[in-house]
Amino acid sequence: MAISLLPSHPLSPQLPLPKPRISFSKLTSKPICFSSSYLKPIESKPFRTQLAKTPAQFYSLKKVLMQVGRTEPERTDYLVGEDSAQFDLSKQKILSWVYFIGVAGVVAYVLYAAWIDSSTGFGKPFIEAVSSISESPEVVMLLLTIIFAIAHSGLASLRDTGEKLIGERAFRVLFAGTAVPLALSTVVYFINHRYDGVQLWQLQGVPAIHELVWFSNFISFFFLYPSTFNLLEVAAVDKPKMHLWETGIMRITRHPQMVGQVIWCVAHTVWIGNSVAVAASVGLIAHHLFGVWNGDRRLAIRHGEAFEVVKARTSVIPFAAILDGRQKLPKDYYKEFLRLPYLTITALTLGAYFAHPLMQAASFRLHW
Repeated sequence: MAISLLPSHPLSPQLPLPKPRISFSKLTSKPICFSSSYLKPIESKPFRTQLAKTPAQFYSLKKVLMQVGRTEPERTDYLVGEDSAQFDLSKQKILSWVYFIGVAGVVAYVLYAAWIDSSTGFGKPFIEAVSSISESPEVVMLLLTIIFAIAHSGLASLRDTGEKLIGERAFRVLFAGTAVPLALSTVVYFINHRYDGVQLWQLQGVPAIHELVWFSNFISFFFLYPSTFNLLEVAAVDKPKMHLWETGIMRITRHPQMVGQVIWCVAHTVWIGNSVAVAASVGLIAHHLFGVWNGDRRLAIRHGEAFEVVKARTSVIPFAAILDGRQKLPKDYYKEFLRLPYLTITALTLGAYFAHPLMQAASFRLHW
């Protein structure tokens, strides 16, 4: 029987067990799972799709094996979390993606009518209300960022309670319905007022600065993307889950969204070089630094010991766990990025760059 039966087969150190035929120290990349009847390693289905589905059960089995002396505690090549950015076309349901397109269309219509349209939406009155607090665009920019951060992190902190009360899908709708309009307002205000304020430096004419800023922005989206690996969950077509990702960009940093936001902010601040850009960057970076603590706290509550294992062999600072030996990169590590979600974000990032003039024109027409 497979590992999923472990909870119904309690083990004790006194149980006579056959000695494993394969040493864990010699296993570096072969897929394995465990037989609950023999507790010996056996080759089975692909490791990442077999064990990543039940990380907590696998970790419990690892602890049992360590107690009976059947494994080595320093082994680090197994997955406790989930394999990131997997996309199996054969497992996709056409109906789910039809629902996704329909949901996206409804959301876009409601967002336009309830927030963007100047005659029916609340977006412009919201911006005017915040702008009435101060004539300084830096202060308004910072206030918009703080309001978004409170709503975003506040609802994220209430996720466990909210999902128990109204369910995963309903809470995702509530979360997105609050965070998306506030994020849109913050982005539009930044675009429309990015050249206001005090000019602190001017580097746009310096050779290679444009290329450096462009490359930094491009890289930042590979860090920003992991929070939305499954678009069907984002749209609540699939039941939303709090994932414990472990491969891909997660091997470099446990909090890629924070790292990506810092890179994006630094690149835009260097390019624009004024006080409004600095205010926006300070607010966004502070929000994501808080998210590091809050995210770890929430993952620890949801995943328990499994998260502690992932935390021990990853790092917040990029590459730190790799450099000090806590993270062992597979020899074929590059293959963890040759997947459809990463290829998709590459295309979308390039598209967003070339669509900058369209985004700027659309923001200007809102007069926020």
